[in-house]
Amino acid sequence: MTSSPQIAPDTKDWTWVLDRSCPECGLDAGAVDRADLGALLRDNADAWQRVLATPEASRRPEPTVWSPTEYAAHVRDVHRMFSGRVALMLTEDDPTFENWDQDETAVAERYDLQRPEQVAPELLAAAEAVAASYDGVAGEAWDRRGTRSNGSVFTVETLGRYHLHDVVHHLWDVRWVGAPGATG
Repeated sequence: MTSSPQIAPDTKDWTWVLDRSCPECGLDAGAVDRADLGALLRDNADAWQRVLATPEASRRPEPTVWSPTEYAAHVRDVHRMFSGRVALMLTEDDPTFENWDQDETAVAERYDLQRPEQVAPELLAAAEAVAASYDGVAGEAWDRRGTRSNGSVFTVETLGRYHLHDVVHHLWDVRWVGAPGATG
């Protein structure tokens, strides 16, 4: 495959998930205990391993919807990006994060050509690194701030909850994998 159909960019501002449950995936990120973030991110990464081991992992359910492997590559990169943001927040006073265009990254990194057997261990490693970062946060460090390029302000705690929603939601996006009638 030399090129894939264009995926519609996600232009939503998802920060509202910090204030109320997501009606799609069901996660109430605001109710998550910050002490559980690392474990929950690891559990999510383990669930991705099962998805990536299925025959459907590289199949797009529709031409303009990412395959499970493309979603997993995105989740891997989300973990990497959040790991960098947490590190900045813990070492700098109120850093401003560089803009990250997830759609541009998907095209530039050719998510459509990545293989599940490559993405699976990379996702696990990225999740473990950022989970360990959250595990190491204590006391007032949870309140350290950072600002996204669009002006949204996060604390380490709210960033972690926002991060968790992102990866949980994407696992929900591929809930069809392994369902009766799903074939590769």
